[in-house]
Amino acid sequence: MSAAFIFSILIGYFLVLIGISYLTSRGADNDTFYLGNKQSPWYLVAFGMIGASLSGITFISIPGWVGDATKQFGYMQMVFGYLIGYLVIAYVLMPLYYKMNVTSIYTYLKNRFGNEAHKIGALYFLLSRITGASIRLLLVANVLQAFVFDEYNIPFEVTVLISIVLIWVYTFKGGIKTIIWTDTLQTLFMLLSLGFTFWFLSDKLDLSQTGGVIETIKNSEYSQIFFFEDWNGKNHFVKMFFGGMFIAIGMTGLDQDMMQKNLSCKNLKSAQTNMVSFSIVLVVINLIFLALGALLYMYAGKEGITVPEKSDLLFPEIALKSDIGIGLGILFLLGLIAAAYSSADSALTSLTTSVCVDFLDTEEEKTSKKRRQLIHIIMSGVLFVTVIILNYTLDESAIWQLIWLAGFTYGPLIGLFFFGILTKYKLRNQLIAVVCILSPILTYFLNSFLSNQYGFEFGGSLIIVNALFTFLGLLGVSKK
Repeated sequence: MSAAFIFSILIGYFLVLIGISYLTSRGADNDTFYLGNKQSPWYLVAFGMIGASLSGITFISIPGWVGDATKQFGYMQMVFGYLIGYLVIAYVLMPLYYKMNVTSIYTYLKNRFGNEAHKIGALYFLLSRITGASIRLLLVANVLQAFVFDEYNIPFEVTVLISIVLIWVYTFKGGIKTIIWTDTLQTLFMLLSLGFTFWFLSDKLDLSQTGGVIETIKNSEYSQIFFFEDWNGKNHFVKMFFGGMFIAIGMTGLDQDMMQKNLSCKNLKSAQTNMVSFSIVLVVINLIFLALGALLYMYAGKEGITVPEKSDLLFPEIALKSDIGIGLGILFLLGLIAAAYSSADSALTSLTTSVCVDFLDTEEEKTSKKRRQLIHIIMSGVLFVTVIILNYTLDESAIWQLIWLAGFTYGPLIGLFFFGILTKYKLRNQLIAVVCILSPILTYFLNSFLSNQYGFEFGGSLIIVNALFTFLGLLGVSKK
């Protein structure tokens, strides 16, 4: 598949998104940008959230995960933990947000503890979402660079800039209202791509009957789900399951990006219906992605295709460079672009919302579209710089990068929120920042010490340790 053909698909795709933006942003104001005028149908939010949650990392990195003998289908252990976390979000956190009628969920911290806690919570969200969105963008930019822009000798920095500019173009006016609809379209593209790619590879491997596919994957070397043998390893069931539960609470329930979509629903019941249905579907889709990974490794073995050193590149290598056919290449591109940008566009919108509502004067901001649009441009620039920095500093699988960083950035948010929910204590404001800064530092050194001295790795449960340090630290600086 030629670079020119791939580039034409990319441009055509964004023209469709820009058309949707034009239709959904007519007469848009700040309330439209922030909460979609609270008129978003729950089923559209739920469907669109699938794409935003999975992102390009799931689309590429999860299938690549399967080839590691210590991982295989072990990611499902974390996904089962997600399911419990989503129930906590639906029935503990969402009632809180709707009762307070918030635009930014970090307003809860302001009402519970004061301005200092509010700013610290919002700051940790900005840090978390900027790094998370940048990792997702980096993964897709690397694929586009390798298979498209290198052909034209276009620098990587320009590839990233083009990606972010295209996102900015269709989000700057309509905000969350536009994203509800573009995410729906992008999730549809991603799921169609997943389904057809799965069928296509099954056919190539002569596994046309569903029973044959399931049985072959089950009996393969890639299908182990539960890992109990090595307590020191980061893939142990206990670490993955409970880590997944806390990661879901942090990266969804305490994340302005994900909650902003839910807060655009008409009422609490609709938002809860959205969350529960979304969580069940997500379990099934993650399982299919892992099964797709097994098929990719089987096909590579059958055809003698060398597995790339970075497992994240296996899917694009087979889809775009092998002689498997142009159909799979097109499906892959549509799925990848849809998965990547359904996450990045909502991230940019939520970052803009948080800066405007949490750090600028809220009442004034509600009447200032120009300031909001300026912040939108600034946050686009921040994403660009972060992607470039991460490109030169990260070298692990993208999914582990995301999980590892989430352990440090979302831990203090979980500690703060649940200290407020589970206790009636107040906090000494001048010490909140100290606790929230020291907790990730202590977590990092504890993790390094145990890893170096005993070979013990926290893995996904790193976020639990960080949240616990934060909770205990807050308890130490609290007052009745």
